[in-house]
Amino acid sequence: MKRVFSDVGSFLKTPSGVIFVATVVWHVVLWFLGVSFSYLYLGISAVILIFDFFIASYLLDRLIYFFSQFVLPIQNPKHRQEIHNRVSSFESGSRGPILFVKNGRVITHEGETNKRGPGVILLDTASSLVMRTDTEIRGAVGPGVRFTGGKEYIAGSVDLRTQWQFIGPLTSDQPFLNPVPISNPKQYNDLQARRQQTAGLTRDGFEISPTISIKFSVKRPAQKVPTESGVTSQYGFDSTAVRNAITREVIELGTFDNKRTRMDWNKLPAHLVVNLWREYVRKFKLEDLFKAEGVSGLQTIEDMINKRVRKADVVALDDTGLPTGEAMESLEFKQLQARGLEIIEVRIHNVLFDPNIEEQIVKNWSAEWTKIAKREEDQLNEREKLIETAARNEAIKRFARLASEKFDNPIAPPEDIFTTLQNLMEPIKETIVLESRANNEMESELKKLDEIWKWLLVNKVDSSSHQLPEQTNS
Repeated sequence: MKRVFSDVGSFLKTPSGVIFVATVVWHVVLWFLGVSFSYLYLGISAVILIFDFFIASYLLDRLIYFFSQFVLPIQNPKHRQEIHNRVSSFESGSRGPILFVKNGRVITHEGETNKRGPGVILLDTASSLVMRTDTEIRGAVGPGVRFTGGKEYIAGSVDLRTQWQFIGPLTSDQPFLNPVPISNPKQYNDLQARRQQTAGLTRDGFEISPTISIKFSVKRPAQKVPTESGVTSQYGFDSTAVRNAITREVIELGTFDNKRTRMDWNKLPAHLVVNLWREYVRKFKLEDLFKAEGVSGLQTIEDMINKRVRKADVVALDDTGLPTGEAMESLEFKQLQARGLEIIEVRIHNVLFDPNIEEQIVKNWSAEWTKIAKREEDQLNEREKLIETAARNEAIKRFARLASEKFDNPIAPPEDIFTTLQNLMEPIKETIVLESRANNEMESELKKLDEIWKWLLVNKVDSSSHQLPEQTNS
């Protein structure tokens, strides 16, 4: 009974219900006033009522068609008809789910995904998904509007943006400390779980656990093209890559109970990178991972992981971490391609291991750095001496050229010793005045040269005066 009254109330809220109620009230008023009804009048009233029902239904349908176009960002006539059908059936209860997908995450109301019927899905520019029925995969859906049929539902969704994933210990973690902290067991268990995410053994048996950051995304097309809804995503949309990312399952076998679980599309890059890290770290000794000179083992591992996930073929390393020169096929790159994913960059940092070993390594580093610094100091001192000797030799050569500048003429007549000394000093003094006048040390040298110059002049005059009488007597 309650449902009957509910249906009657719903009908009376419609334009047809309002017309029906108005007609009934009008005839009740006429009957109350004592107006008699003929069969002809009743027939005409029935025809008018039916006509009103038809006009009201038609106007309601057209108004719904007009205003429903503004509910969603639709751009073609086909979508206008689709949204009109959804809005028209909204109150009937036979509609399908109405969903919004933001950044690859489906946002729904309670019980919305359980609805089966014509529905609509709105995806932002960073989202994509794959539709399916109980028997088949329908295909990938890009950003924009998607109108679903009665049997369709979402098989999975992806985020088209570039993803950053960090695995391993946090910067503040100290998982190798001993004794075990028991004040907060849950926090300790979480810390140890992060440690085990990237834990690996070196060739000499030491456990090491770094933080690994992975930058990846769903494979993007070479050229961005509009989707079926006319939306061009700035992140790019490749329907084949999206379909492969969701539908091509990777099954992970549990360690303890052999439980098989489906791996989500955004978990595969970390799974592959961690396996590669453990494969390569056991090729190096702990001390080889941290070298002060040349390429360290960590740099080699990081470089090889990036190559394995981005190239089809790479150069193999032997059991000691040295290149063999032989090309090997990268299965990790093939798996990523088959799943519609691409890893852009892998970084290894925040490397943690036992503090006692770390202290010993630091001491070794200090000793090695001291040797390197001493060797470089000796090289610099030796180079300084060579430069000093070369500069001294060059200075001697230049002094000789300056001092002999006025003695280039081999047939010049011989001069007295004072004139010779003047010719020797004059170019030296001029050079000092021109090039080193601002130097305080050169000022004192110039004063000494001036005193010598005066002495020469005085002695030269005295010598001339003594020679003149002798020449007269002769």
